[in-house]
Amino acid sequence: MEKLAKETVTIIIDEYGVDEFLRRISDPFWFQAFGCVLGYDWHSSGVTTVVTGALKQATRPEAHGLAVCGGKGKASRQTPSEIGEAGERFGFSGSKIKSLQYASRISAKVDNAAIQAGYQLYHHAFLVTEEGKWAVIQQGMCPQDRTARRYHWLSESAKNFVVEPHEAIVGDATRDVALDMTAKESEGCRKVSTDLAKERPEKTKRLVLPTKLGSQKSLDNWLLETGGNAAEHRLVDILSMPININWKALQEVYEFQPSNYEELLAFRGVGPATVRGLALVAELIYGEKPSWKDPVKYSFAYGGKDGVPFPVDRKAMDDSIETLRQAIQESRIGDKDKMQSLQRLRRYVPQDLNHE
Repeated sequence: MEKLAKETVTIIIDEYGVDEFLRRISDPFWFQAFGCVLGYDWHSSGVTTVVTGALKQATRPEAHGLAVCGGKGKASRQTPSEIGEAGERFGFSGSKIKSLQYASRISAKVDNAAIQAGYQLYHHAFLVTEEGKWAVIQQGMCPQDRTARRYHWLSESAKNFVVEPHEAIVGDATRDVALDMTAKESEGCRKVSTDLAKERPEKTKRLVLPTKLGSQKSLDNWLLETGGNAAEHRLVDILSMPININWKALQEVYEFQPSNYEELLAFRGVGPATVRGLALVAELIYGEKPSWKDPVKYSFAYGGKDGVPFPVDRKAMDDSIETLRQAIQESRIGDKDKMQSLQRLRRYVPQDLNHE
């Protein structure tokens, strides 16, 4: 898979440039098709982690003008240092490296806290080019039903980290209710959440926690007793007022006085519970509703139907690798005919070709 990924990526970058490869890898359909080319069934478990892992091993900054940082589990925590190493190879300034590390961190924070649909991130890959452009491919898992969700980011599209920044969000399940603080409809809620965080935490506590007065009820009780449709009642179970808000972090946020929602979200210690608590207060007390619509846009089934991957024809794969490698070598010494003929081959491949 690494060998085939190397030759494929090399051809795309040689022909169209590294920016075009970044755009393609950020397209969920292209990414899924690329995984199939590398030997995965379209519905195989692990396509995200394995494809990005193969890319990380196959690409070299000095050869491709592209570095792949991070990965699954423990590897994801190495992303900042790997971005720093890649930045030094590309000759980036210290401030540029810090901005890339921030992009990596805030994209993970957004998908782990600003969007809440029950998915916990376990994979984070950060791709950066020699021109400083980047893409993020990260994935979360829902512990309850073991479904996965993949998040695609592209620097040229992510003009604002907290307002619909994704190139795409794909998954194999949609939720009736999901908190999406990145939706345009959540703008008012984002502003009120920021204003609440700039208040003394004691005031916010009085809004969140039940008081000692017997006549005053907590927001949990208020929400349970409020009428509404079935989705609103499911909201109580899925996204109810948290009891573990990080009040120490909110005290530090208060002292910092964030100027906007991104600064609030990026603050260390502000996690899903704090984001949800502030959003619910903004809606229930101040009438600024966040979006409760699941932002997933496409659907794929990641788990193999029978749990057994389709066997790969290793010889055919090796032949493809060698063909691509020869095409690259010959095109680099001036023979473009073979490369152009490869590009035209798809015109003659039957659309309903059955590979058995």
